[in-house]
Amino acid sequence: MFAEEIISNVIPPVKTDDTVQKVLDRMNEFKLKHMPVVNDDQFLGLLSEDDLLEVRNHDILIKDVNLNLLNAFVFNNAHTYDVIRLLSTLKLTAVPVLDQQKNYAGLISINNILDSVASLYAVNEPGGIIVLEISNRDNSLAHIAQIVEADNAQILSSYVNSFEDSTRLEVTLKVNKTEITALVASFERYNYQVKEVYNNTQVDDGSQERFDSFMNYLNV
Repeated sequence: MFAEEIISNVIPPVKTDDTVQKVLDRMNEFKLKHMPVVNDDQFLGLLSEDDLLEVRNHDILIKDVNLNLLNAFVFNNAHTYDVIRLLSTLKLTAVPVLDQQKNYAGLISINNILDSVASLYAVNEPGGIIVLEISNRDNSLAHIAQIVEADNAQILSSYVNSFEDSTRLEVTLKVNKTEITALVASFERYNYQVKEVYNNTQVDDGSQERFDSFMNYLNV
């Protein structure tokens, strides 16, 4: 997924002829702490709410205030991961998007990113989640996929988490079925360490047995 695919169509930029108060109102309206300044499709920089709140006269125009504009943006063909990295590194609530001619194309808010991440990781899709702990020497996604497919399942999403000063990795898988007891057993049979399992509808916690006993009692 690319930046141009998740641009918000409802958040307009501000101009240098806008007042400080207007910009603050715009930030409050869209629950953002950063807002792009754009004149005739030319991106001038990103305004911070913290800087604006230090201005005593909120009726003054942006162009008449000595503000630090942050030159932070991504191009429209940037991957979603690059947008997330910029948001995280600079602690932003929004990222401007420019086209290849450096004209302003739109804005990606932190809410847009949440929606795109939910889509990337199939958050809204039903399925079970398995967390494997493996050595980085054994990190073969192809082999992991073969095990999943042998159980007549498919991987909806996956990601790898590494640890500092460690050769261990965590591989999180989301598969397209919620009955994953057999799949978990397959991983263990291939000597994968299954660290965590979520959304498994067949985990035996004794509840089904208690329910059956209760129903038999009622039938008596």
